[in-house]
Amino acid sequence: MEKLNCEQAKRLDLVEYLAFLGHQPQQVRNGDYWYLSPFREERTASFKINRKLNVWYDHGFGKGGDLIDFGTLYHNCSVSELLERLSGYQARPVLSFHPPIISGKLPGSSSHFAGEKKEATDSKIVVMEFRPLAAKELLNYIQKRCIPLEIANRFCKEVDFLLYGKKHTVIGFQNKAGGYELRSENFKGSSSPKDVTFIDNRTDDVAVFEGFFSFLSFCTVNKNLTAPLSNCLVLNSLSFFERSRPLMEQYKQVHLILDRDTAGMNCTKQAFQWNADKYVDRSDFYKNHKDLNQWLIHHRQSQEQKPRISRRL
Repeated sequence: MEKLNCEQAKRLDLVEYLAFLGHQPQQVRNGDYWYLSPFREERTASFKINRKLNVWYDHGFGKGGDLIDFGTLYHNCSVSELLERLSGYQARPVLSFHPPIISGKLPGSSSHFAGEKKEATDSKIVVMEFRPLAAKELLNYIQKRCIPLEIANRFCKEVDFLLYGKKHTVIGFQNKAGGYELRSENFKGSSSPKDVTFIDNRTDDVAVFEGFFSFLSFCTVNKNLTAPLSNCLVLNSLSFFERSRPLMEQYKQVHLILDRDTAGMNCTKQAFQWNADKYVDRSDFYKNHKDLNQWLIHHRQSQEQKPRISRRL
């Protein structure tokens, strides 16, 4: 059996390859195939394949690329070992060659990210306009996530953006580089540039969150406190966790309010290796739930019955 080379391997259809591995898309929109991430446990699909370009992007990791990038990461193997695997898979009927249509490459890069950082303007998220939250469907979604409107309005905007020539209106949470995390009931994505969001409340500690709905939930849980909240760092992607270490270590104490999935817990373990006295895991507060927002939603009924949440984080 002849061994595939890298160029041949990159032309193997990613959607069919994931099907072979037992992963089926949760949703297909405009040529984008959304999956529960193959790299970790999650309930909301954050792994995307753009089938036209035959590339992938994992919003939880902040990483993406072609089939070679995926396969070496998924199988934890070298490129040579992956090519041997793929040579065996090629003969099976589930796999076929579909040369991707490449519309342009990043300077100095051989890979594209699915729906991220591409020169083709029709396939890149382009923010057109932002304004205070007003659209009924977005306000309903915020209510469904149990976030008070006054808190959502303080930190979020209503954002119009174009993708594949189609206009979308979503909730936008801005990062410090000017990009947005973009969410609605049916959309999860981000605009470039991708970066963290830092809220400076002038305290000597900092709370760290993976996503902005966990941050908004933290504000909701503590909304009746008279003292200022701790400084807040929203990573917007766990890929920024290690890069944010210099910022986090400026503070006397770092409260980790990360998701209770494999990726989040691995970051917590890593922080303990850095300094077990400085970093504190606060996820016991929502220990039976994936994240703080899921805990908040679970306690919706008790919230409605009481004027305020009895627990404090």
